[in-house]
Amino acid sequence: VQLQASGGGLVQAGGSLRLACAVSGRTSSMLVMGWFRQAPGKEREFVAYITWSGSSSYFAPSVMGRFTASSDNARNTVYLQMNKLKPEDTAVYYCGAAPHIATSIGNYNYWGQGTLVTVSS
Repeated sequence: VQLQASGGGLVQAGGSLRLACAVSGRTSSMLVMGWFRQAPGKEREFVAYITWSGSSSYFAPSVMGRFTASSDNARNTVYLQMNKLKPEDTAVYYCGAAPHIATSIGNYNYWGQGTLVTVSS
């Protein structure tokens, strides 16, 4: 099983980025894909999750209304569309896979390597 996150980069405040998380070796236990982020000196925090069916998603209050998530079953890839980015969104973004809906890190069994998002003011 491998999760590959991509799409990070440098963007000005107010801009947009789309992150992707490609999954290889996807198993039946990976029902939910989550996005987390870790800013320098801070703990990793929940950002969003989406089910592969797309029927359920949830976003942290800090990103609600600015970020959206989508899934592409044919490509085994999930996306995090980030709009109206703020400097406080600067972090390494990780994707993870869990067997059920969850917002806590401990429920995610598989992780990607992370992709850096830097938002300049």
